[in-house]
Amino acid sequence: MNTFLNNKTNRLWFILITAMMVFNVWNVIMNTPMVPEQHWAQKIFYVHVPSAWVGFLSYFVVMIAGIMYFIKKDDQWDDVGLAAAELGTVFMALVLITGPIWATPIWGQPWIWEPRLTTTLILFLIYIGYFMMRSFGGHVERVKRYAAALGIIAFVDVPIIFVSVKFWTPEIQSHPQVEMAQQPSGILTPFLLSLGIFTLMYVLMLKYRIHVIRINNRISADV
Repeated sequence: MNTFLNNKTNRLWFILITAMMVFNVWNVIMNTPMVPEQHWAQKIFYVHVPSAWVGFLSYFVVMIAGIMYFIKKDDQWDDVGLAAAELGTVFMALVLITGPIWATPIWGQPWIWEPRLTTTLILFLIYIGYFMMRSFGGHVERVKRYAAALGIIAFVDVPIIFVSVKFWTPEIQSHPQVEMAQQPSGILTPFLLSLGIFTLMYVLMLKYRIHVIRINNRISADV
């Protein structure tokens, strides 16, 4: 971390994004309105949805990195894909944690097997398999090719998650189907602010993780 922060630009962005995240937490707790029948549980929305967005964005980066790896045959794209896969899975785990916290007071139980939850869990498990393959797949170059291919294929589940609310009939799902553009400004403005801050934080985290992976690769090559 010290090596990464020795760069003045990285250090300034780290300080700025940390300050913005602290403000975001304060703003969500203190200033966002209570929604009838949800109360405090609704405030998880400002973490849950941005985490999902960042997770999907990260998996999109994995897909692009996989495509570029096959085109360029450059290990730098494998570094990007691995870093994005790690961060995407961290944020997807946060989605699967915050979702049940919200669902418990709203649905009366933390988990039900409805389409959006199920397809999100499937995506998370695909990436658990991705990391198992990375660890135990054998020959390094072959593992990189397999990982690139899996990252491309796995992204197919992301649009399925998005359309699952409308793709399956309402009788078998319980996820809210409210368009964000229809929300009052008291909800929409802090939501967009949180979304933007999470995105900036993700970009910095991705840059840092790629930095660490490449340092480790150089160390391994020198051993």
